[in-house]
Amino acid sequence: MMLRVTYGDSPVNDSIFELGLERNAANHAALSPLSFLERAEAVWPDKTAVVHGSRSFTYAEFGRRARRLAAALRARDVGPGDTVAVLAPNTPPLLEAHYGVPLVGAVLNPLNVRLDAATIAFILEHGGAKVLIADTVFAATVREALGRLPAPPLVVDIDDPERLPEETAGAHVGEVEYEAFLGDEALPWTWPADEWQAIALNYTSGTTGDPKGVVYHHRGAFLNAMGNAITMGLGRTSVYLWTLPMFHCNGWTHTWAVTAVGGTHICLRRVDPVLIFEAIERHGVTNMAGAPIVLNLMIHAPDAVKQRFPQRVDVATGGAAPPTPVIAAMEDLGFRVTHLYGLTECYGPATVSAWQDDWADMGLAERTGRMARQGVRYVTLDGVSVRDPATLDPVPADGTTLGEIMLRGNTVMKGYLKNPSATDAGFAGGWYHTGDLAVTHSDGYVEVKDRAKDIIITGGENVSSLEVEEVLYRHPAIVEAAVVARPDEHWGETVCAFVAAKDDADLDDDDVLHWCHDHLASFKVPRTVVFGPLPKTATGKIQKFVLRERARVLR
Repeated sequence: MMLRVTYGDSPVNDSIFELGLERNAANHAALSPLSFLERAEAVWPDKTAVVHGSRSFTYAEFGRRARRLAAALRARDVGPGDTVAVLAPNTPPLLEAHYGVPLVGAVLNPLNVRLDAATIAFILEHGGAKVLIADTVFAATVREALGRLPAPPLVVDIDDPERLPEETAGAHVGEVEYEAFLGDEALPWTWPADEWQAIALNYTSGTTGDPKGVVYHHRGAFLNAMGNAITMGLGRTSVYLWTLPMFHCNGWTHTWAVTAVGGTHICLRRVDPVLIFEAIERHGVTNMAGAPIVLNLMIHAPDAVKQRFPQRVDVATGGAAPPTPVIAAMEDLGFRVTHLYGLTECYGPATVSAWQDDWADMGLAERTGRMARQGVRYVTLDGVSVRDPATLDPVPADGTTLGEIMLRGNTVMKGYLKNPSATDAGFAGGWYHTGDLAVTHSDGYVEVKDRAKDIIITGGENVSSLEVEEVLYRHPAIVEAAVVARPDEHWGETVCAFVAAKDDADLDDDDVLHWCHDHLASFKVPRTVVFGPLPKTATGKIQKFVLRERARVLR
């Protein structure tokens, strides 16, 4: 069969390709992240792969446990096209499932541990879960979710001996405990010949209706993991602390990336500054990741908890632009922060604020401002562009013209499960439409200005909620801030700020408003300030849809 090649829009004379040069077993193999553990098990069998409290596993043990899981699933008739859901903290069973589930051709569906029973029931039914593996601390939620299903899946209980003292396990819901379920048989390594085959199903937060099921394939998982390894400089001496939920975009594909380089996974059941600092010191952690809220927790931890370490700790953050004071405070603690940008629909990270050498000579405010931009495309992404959402024309690189960030490439999802209309809308014009409004700077770096739905239009003027939040975060007494629109009969909308202050801070509305007047144009200054804790998702993102509703009903 003749292969026709094009470069851009120009066809290439294909006469030189008419030489019988075809794909075959010697020159072509499907990409799959399963190959990472297969290789690590062979190359570093005695190296510590996973640490969980007092337990640890070598790569030989890690690989065999994943292959035992696969054998157990196959014995229950789980195979290609089936879904296996897992509800667990960052523990070995969830990590093992990233290999054992796809090893039988099934699709892994990691569940957000903070979801309620109704949402879990929806996901289990919508995703067609044949098996649910669940930690017993979630037994009550699991039992309620199963009661909502006409045909519940097989349930396997995880009775984790490394539960934290404050965690209470519920009565077993399933018919077998995870360790017994594994059994003794282990399948050999293999993976699909078609790298487009689904490997994972991840659900969006569902803030405006039922969550959407995002489908990943083996090729994208392989490539995004490689992108993480290259971007964050992961290697065989890397020690990765699991402060990022494994259920979130498969841990931004770090579940596969750390294994690819032969690094060590340090499991963590709960994100807590005490546990984080202890783990970094005890295990010599070199890398971690998480939303800016994780960084904030560390910055505001009691001084007795904070430690300095002989090794440099690289922190990847994303989900929202980290305010420049957060970057500066983390640097003061001895951490190096790298800002990534992405979405569930693109396997987690898609762009990086890639470091430039001349940034080192800049002042703190300018340098951290550069570091907080969304940056440039990952090496494994085909394209990122800020475009007019109506015409799809790229906006000028002037740092001011707003457009929508659009992505394309192998690390963009297959689509939304059972939702062709949402898939078609998301891929309109041959780009994935993120919904994030941004500008392109003269150096090609992208900077998000707001979510399309978060722009505040007051008196005909556009106000970026991120700009106002950046100013609020600079206030020395403010720990967290979020800004949303509040409906107003005269102005259409006004700026409403929700603020969490330091415990010992004496802060009131006037303090906040005076601060904002000193740093913002008058039309951008909040008209309303509300104090108190901010609602968050399990990944640390502030739930603006909750705050918008609160702002709507404020008296």
